[in-house]
Amino acid sequence: MAVGDRDRWDATHRALGAGAPAPPDALRGRPELVPGRGRALDVACGRGPVAVWLAERGLDVVAVDVSPAGLAAGAALADARGVRVRWVEADLDGGFPADDGTYDLVVCQRFRDPALYPALRAALAPGGLLVLSVLSEVGDAGGRYRAAPGELLDAFGDLEVLGHREAGGEAHLLARAPV
Repeated sequence: MAVGDRDRWDATHRALGAGAPAPPDALRGRPELVPGRGRALDVACGRGPVAVWLAERGLDVVAVDVSPAGLAAGAALADARGVRVRWVEADLDGGFPADDGTYDLVVCQRFRDPALYPALRAALAPGGLLVLSVLSEVGDAGGRYRAAPGELLDAFGDLEVLGHREAGGEAHLLARAPV
C-alpha cells in the first residue's frame, strides 16, 4: 500500500475514534454461528469493532490492519471493554502476515483482494467459519474495488456455504471449512 493510502486511513480512523463493538455484517442475525471459544482472525480490522465483539464472546482474537491509528483505536476500545486482542500492523497489499496457524473463525469485512483468497482459506481450521463482506458490482455501478457477481462463491467453492447474498453493492459469504 502506498504511504499516502496508509496516511489517509490513519486520518480517517483518528477522526472516527474508537466506536463500539459490532458483529461483522455477514453475521448479523446469525450470532449462533460464532464459536464459543477458539481462535479468530480479523483481517483488515480497521478500528477493531468486530475484533472486540469477537473477544467479548470468548474468542482469542488476532486483528490485522495497515493503519497504526486504527489499531490504536481498537486497542483503546478493547481496553475500555476489558478484553484482550492481539493487534498486528501489516500491509496486506504485500501479502498475508506471517503464518500464525489456523483459526476457528476468519473475518474479512470491507477489504477485497482476490490474491488473498487462498490465504484466507488456508487460515481456516477444519470446521472453521469464514465470514466475508465486500463491495460488489451487484446492484451498483461497479468499479475497481468491487467483486464481480459470484466471485466469492467461485473463490470459496470448496467450503460449505451457510449463507450468501449479493445486492445493493455488497456481497456477503458465510462458509465452513470441511472437518
